[in-house]
Amino acid sequence: MDTHLSKPADPSTTDLGRRVRAARQAQDLTLETASRLCGVSRSTLSKVENGLMSPTFDVLQKIVLGLKIEIGELFGSTPKVSASGRRALTRKNEGQRHAYRGYQMELLATDLAHKAMLPFRIRISAHTLDAFDDWGRHEGEEFLYVISGSVCLYSELYAPTHLNAGDSLYFDSRTGHAAVSTSEEDAEVLWMATSADIPQTPVTIESTKK
Repeated sequence: MDTHLSKPADPSTTDLGRRVRAARQAQDLTLETASRLCGVSRSTLSKVENGLMSPTFDVLQKIVLGLKIEIGELFGSTPKVSASGRRALTRKNEGQRHAYRGYQMELLATDLAHKAMLPFRIRISAHTLDAFDDWGRHEGEEFLYVISGSVCLYSELYAPTHLNAGDSLYFDSRTGHAAVSTSEEDAEVLWMATSADIPQTPVTIESTKK
């Protein structure tokens, strides 16, 4: 998933920014300190807090890990912790929505805290690598299942992988990657990521566009 920020989005971006700021201030952290903990620049964190930019999944990962909060908290959920018998039900189209460059994402099971996996339903609107500036890259592992349409997953280590509806791929998130829709319509996928440590610095994607 792309690691940069997209242009200003809908009002939900402003709400998310307010929650990021509230989480930071609740811990008495300055922007400078929080940016170091999260591994994002002070400027980026400030723009996210002020709703000027919509953070990508990788940036969200950095923020929740740096501030030690649940990703669902940034979307208005209050995740519950239970010792056993854990479950979370998300009805159709009732997940928490977040859009950024090339992807319209619906977060699932946001009411459950300390999940080992982060499940998403994603509509991929990007149809070329020109939609991205950098590879998505972070600690952890990911699973991609194509629900409809077709997808091409580009990565640093492997040749482009073409996936049709019903196909799936499991891969190391530390390998730079980006997915685009190769069907006329936007592709729809189930995308799952494991909980991750602070992501590493992304590398340029320019070499793959040649």
